[in-house]
Amino acid sequence: MSAGTPARIVVVGNGIAGLTAADTLREAGFDGELTIVGDEPHPAYSRPALSKALLVDGDDVSSHELPPACHGATERLGVRASGLLLDRRLVTLDDGSALPYDRVVLATGSRARRLSDLPEELTLRGLDDALLLRSRLAGRPSVVVVGGGPLGMEIASACLASGCRVTLVSQGVPLTGRLGPYLAGVFVKAALDLGLTVVETGSARLERRGGSARVVLDDGAVLAAEMLVTAVGDIPNTEWLAGTGLTAEGAVPVDSRGLVRPDIAAVGDLAALPTPYGLRRLPFWNSAIEQAKVAARALVRGDDAPPLRFQPYFWTEQFGLSLKAVGHLPLEGEPTYVDGEPGGGPALLRWSHDDGTGVAVALNYRIPIPRLRRAAQAAA
Repeated sequence: MSAGTPARIVVVGNGIAGLTAADTLREAGFDGELTIVGDEPHPAYSRPALSKALLVDGDDVSSHELPPACHGATERLGVRASGLLLDRRLVTLDDGSALPYDRVVLATGSRARRLSDLPEELTLRGLDDALLLRSRLAGRPSVVVVGGGPLGMEIASACLASGCRVTLVSQGVPLTGRLGPYLAGVFVKAALDLGLTVVETGSARLERRGGSARVVLDDGAVLAAEMLVTAVGDIPNTEWLAGTGLTAEGAVPVDSRGLVRPDIAAVGDLAALPTPYGLRRLPFWNSAIEQAKVAARALVRGDDAPPLRFQPYFWTEQFGLSLKAVGHLPLEGEPTYVDGEPGGGPALLRWSHDDGTGVAVALNYRIPIPRLRRAAQAAA
């Protein structure tokens, strides 16, 4: 290895961000010792499939599987990082061992935020969560889903498709915080038409009464069901970085190349990266991939690596609707219909933000993603 070239890189996290970082390190020319640490025992898998195809695809349980990794790294799966010793360049693990590094990628992702410590509260974050939900849905239980964001709505959609009676509890109109009022209205109408019951509330809590768990709304109303699922956000897994000074407001701030400092990158759900609206986490599948590609190259090439040039991309499938969006969400005001028209048919829509950026949305509309990106740029 030449002077200044890292001999050992440790990637902490075996999700799509960690996997992409490892693959990109090899593509960028790193041929040294590469180690990946993952707290789950499973190989990397497609997380978006967990709340979509995996819950509803009959006997098919392969929709989450990814192609075999080609990075040739040593994988330490089923073990959790417990600390980062900056002065000694060590990643400590909860099995008592430690991994030395010259460069390190922080990609430990996030976990589901919970409303209680009740065992009846189910969440959907990892593969084991999805397999448990899938097995429970086979009995067609009555379901209450707490959380009106994309994940909560996707879970509710899968439950309905499985033949369950489903009530969704939301702070305000579901999806408004992510998509804005116009698109939220389109999705809520589709959900109601398929039989979803929506309850809007200011807050909700879970409690056990009489041997069973139930949801209590802010007005005192009580909702009970055979299965309770919450989807109320996520918490970045940064506790293992306590004392390093690398975290701020629960995330790890990075520069435009995904670097915390020259020897440390942070990617995926725990990273807060520069956007036109300030430092923000962008906890989406495609964002994790793009961040990891840029940061891995920066760890190897330094300032010669290009910065992140990222158009946010979001997609969801629920209640018979498929949405793909390029640009910053949520959206205010009425769209321009580039193709199609209001009423539920396939459509390509466009919005323009006041800051000069544009957003393009494909609603049940087949379009290659590069073309959707060009449509967003045309709206600017």
